[in-house]
Amino acid sequence: MNICLIGATGYLGSHILKELNNRNIYPIVLTRRWDYSFSSNINTKEVYKVDFTKKHSLLNKLDGVDIVISTLGITRQKDNLTYMDVDYQANLNILNEAKNSGVKKFIYVSALNANKFKDLKICEAKEKFVDELKKSGLEYLIIRPNGFYSDMKDFLDMARSGRIYLFGKGDKKLNPIDGKDLANFCLDSIDLKNKELEVGGPELFTHTQLANLSFEVLDKKPKITYLPDFIRRITLKVLPYFVSSKTYGPIEFFLTMMGVDMIASKTGENKLRDFYEKLVRLIY
Repeated sequence: MNICLIGATGYLGSHILKELNNRNIYPIVLTRRWDYSFSSNINTKEVYKVDFTKKHSLLNKLDGVDIVISTLGITRQKDNLTYMDVDYQANLNILNEAKNSGVKKFIYVSALNANKFKDLKICEAKEKFVDELKKSGLEYLIIRPNGFYSDMKDFLDMARSGRIYLFGKGDKKLNPIDGKDLANFCLDSIDLKNKELEVGGPELFTHTQLANLSFEVLDKKPKITYLPDFIRRITLKVLPYFVSSKTYGPIEFFLTMMGVDMIASKTGENKLRDFYEKLVRLIY
């Protein structure tokens, strides 16, 4: 079984690459950037540097590949690229090359609830690609993970600054997931056909509980300010008039998800506290 991994230098992609190696699988990797410091502890069958936004850059790169796993996407717009350029069009370029090369299955990592918030720029792009994938004729697997542990660093950063600001009552719930646990979930599900899977981590938190955990790990007295939720809603409406679309995209997604429960099926064994404590040791 020949696997091609797209997005191997990103947070999730790097975890998937390590877990593939742990299973004695050495994938072909397509990436925009690669350096020896990153590749020193992993093994690949082949590495190709490509520009996913240009179709010709992908030509023949997927020959002999059975399964494509794509974690390709941008969380913050950069290099003058938009969500439509990367999350949609770049993935579509890969999908079209996969079809031309005889790839059997395409595994795509979207986001939890992205299909319910298509009015958000990042979700619109991701789900537009999901629609293309479903009608492509290839076997597909769509993974919809909850927020990553790395995203929860924002709570720790606020706690370190001395105060955490939450919206409403701070009672919205989520179960974020560790990169290693998500990587294993993706690979454990690899034989499933034409499925959409929602997945989160093993622990369910309210926003207030996340805030208290952040202060506790830092050994600081909790200082939490609860802002009326209408501030979040108003900010979503007026901010586009004051910031660029590149700046607004990530804020739009963050503020929207702060106003809803983000709960998915529980999996994994890695605890958020352990992730926080490691961050404190290494960074703070």
